[in-house]
Amino acid sequence: MLMETITFSPAQIHILNLVSHIKSPTGLELLKEQLSEFYAKQIDYDMEELWNAGEWDEQKLHDLRHAHFRTPYNK
Repeated sequence: MLMETITFSPAQIHILNLVSHIKSPTGLELLKEQLSEFYAKQIDYDMEELWNAGEWDEQKLHDLRHAHFRTPYNK
């Protein structure tokens, strides 16, 4: 069985080096909180960009509120 080689990007290597110093569950929880905040800010920024570009508006937001994305199940 051949093993596939994984190549990490410089950002991934940097993150792996940083997280290797986390030694406690508390440290892990703090990291998770920081990552959640980072991604929330990124989503806010991206949505603002879509809004400013005219690709997102009140109508699309309204339509999304009433959308149903569940997979229909056949009985």
